[in-house]
Amino acid sequence: MSDRPVSGLGWTVAAAGLGLAVLGVRLGWVEAASAGAVLLAALAVAAALTVGRSTYAVELELSGRRVRVGERAVGRIAVRNTSGRRLLPARVELPVGRGSADFPLPSLGPGDRHEDVFAVPTSRRGVVVVGPVRSVRGDPWGLVRRRLDWTDPVDLYVHPLTHPLPGAAQGALRDLEGQATRVVSDSDLAFHALREYVPGDDRRTIHWKATARHGDLMVRQFEDTRRSHTAVALATDPDGYADADELELAISVVASLGVAALRDEREVTVLAGGEPLRAGTPQRLLDDCASLAPAPGQPGPADLAAWVRRQVPHASVAILVVGSVPTPAELRAYASAVPAGTRTLVLACDRSAPTGVRTAGTTTLARVAALGDLPRTLRAAVAA
Repeated sequence: MSDRPVSGLGWTVAAAGLGLAVLGVRLGWVEAASAGAVLLAALAVAAALTVGRSTYAVELELSGRRVRVGERAVGRIAVRNTSGRRLLPARVELPVGRGSADFPLPSLGPGDRHEDVFAVPTSRRGVVVVGPVRSVRGDPWGLVRRRLDWTDPVDLYVHPLTHPLPGAAQGALRDLEGQATRVVSDSDLAFHALREYVPGDDRRTIHWKATARHGDLMVRQFEDTRRSHTAVALATDPDGYADADELELAISVVASLGVAALRDEREVTVLAGGEPLRAGTPQRLLDDCASLAPAPGQPGPADLAAWVRRQVPHASVAILVVGSVPTPAELRAYASAVPAGTRTLVLACDRSAPTGVRTAGTTTLARVAALGDLPRTLRAAVAA
């Protein structure tokens, strides 16, 4: 892509030059006409300095496409003159996120190569768009410049911080034996009751001792058991959090839970930002966590339980991750919408309060003050 934009100063010079020239000619004002001619000539010279063909081979490389918050991310720009003549000095412009970096490009002879190294800030979670690399040629007065894009942009994923969860802490995420539900079926593991045989029933479920006692064919009924499936839902409406750091803590908690489940080869669904995240591999999950852009109107604490009910109705464990704004009473009320029989853990991220755990029925409320407290909090939730 190329453009030849005239700067604001350039348009001002053009307007002033044209105005003075016209005024001088009409009024016979020689000085005004001369000044206008000088300004227009300067603009013409500036435009001429941007004319010319630049033939570069440009490489943009990053040391890695994925880093954690705070890790060093380094990139390299390499520019080579692929023409058979010497190229004039220019400037290389590199957009990095919302900012931009400039590198001076010296005059390059045929086949000459120039390299620059740069660092990408990774202090915050997100997806940093690096590039495209642009060459910029212009005049000394800043009237006209010519920009050429030489590479495609590259995405750098800055993953949220995560914390490993030891085996004891992972007990909050799994149900090894499966959990019996109130749904009655004709075949499963959890015996429920006996009923009379009806045509079409599987004869393998006939209970012969009961049949002998009653004189009629009796068959077994069972309660369905759920396969262990963890649902993790994150409130991404900023109104539910005390500040941005508390929201980032919640995202790190969700990322830690999801990664731990995937590495333990357990089935997990992660809901955040209004849609399910990709939970096929830890890397894809962390990429999606890095891409989260919380905004008002997205699911808040009051929406999570119903969201789990719709998206993961057969979840055996539901973990709702929220901020410190809702009260414990509100959180218990919100959690009541989780499907019946689902073990529910509500993790409230509160950087100003000590870690604590409370259990009421099948719902456990816990507060997390720091990411490093997560394993201890989960162990306490399992024991509660």
